[in-house]
Amino acid sequence: MKPSMRLDKMLAHEGYGTRSDIKRLVREGAVTVNGRQAVDPGMHVRPAEDEVCVFGQAVAYREFRYVMLHKPAGVVSATEDAREPTVLGLLPDEMRRHGLFPVGRLDKDAEGLLLLTNDGKLAHGLLSPRKAVFKTYRALVRGTVDAADAEAFAAGVTLDDGYVTMPARLTVLAALPAPDLAGDAPVSGEEAVRDMRQAAHRLAEEPGFHRRDWEEAVRDGARVSWVELAIREGKFHQVKRMFAAVGKKVLYLQRVAVGDLRLDPALGPGGWRELTPEEEESLRANRGEA
Repeated sequence: MKPSMRLDKMLAHEGYGTRSDIKRLVREGAVTVNGRQAVDPGMHVRPAEDEVCVFGQAVAYREFRYVMLHKPAGVVSATEDAREPTVLGLLPDEMRRHGLFPVGRLDKDAEGLLLLTNDGKLAHGLLSPRKAVFKTYRALVRGTVDAADAEAFAAGVTLDDGYVTMPARLTVLAALPAPDLAGDAPVSGEEAVRDMRQAAHRLAEEPGFHRRDWEEAVRDGARVSWVELAIREGKFHQVKRMFAAVGKKVLYLQRVAVGDLRLDPALGPGGWRELTPEEEESLRANRGEA
């Protein structure tokens, strides 16, 4: 935390408006510092030591913010885009004022956990392959994913541009014919099968996904696999390209974890919340800060 900063900058950071708004608050006598009315919005305060109040309510300054977002399909992982809705657009104005940005990206037609922060150092550590922070995905894949594929992923596969991926962990959770997942009849069995069916229904019914490949798999009676994949890199379309390298096609993709941080099941697509102190500490531990 910075030892001192301008009062108006501190209050703007905490969502009390623009510097013009804060100048007005000071002029109206709404702001106090250590019990005394502030008269200069440009005065320097020490956030860790001084008590700053607005309308009698203490301001708790936090330099960095960490937000868990359940990114929906159809939204791009960017701070701004001239043509497409962005993940920042899913947050209220008071959160966007903190200068948040997505840590890495998820494909437009993918959903799941996306971390938003204004902490550049932590973001760099989480994205660096040298830190070995695994990003974990669940995917619905056309074809039978087997032990040979898992061995190939563990050794590293060659992508279409010649790049050889770092070793990855691939686990097959379930496999069924696509038509068995497309109907309305309930599918009994293990939790993995229920999750698989839910993914298939989202793929078929929710906007933002590419449905054509799924519809072809159902029409062809193709077998599909429900898998979990953990990788340490973030190359462009990497998960899809890894499966393409072994002759498979990803139909649905969801990120479920970054390091030890897992997607909150209470958050539906488009939902968000700030991380708990324990979750923040977990991220720092993942990148070697703790």
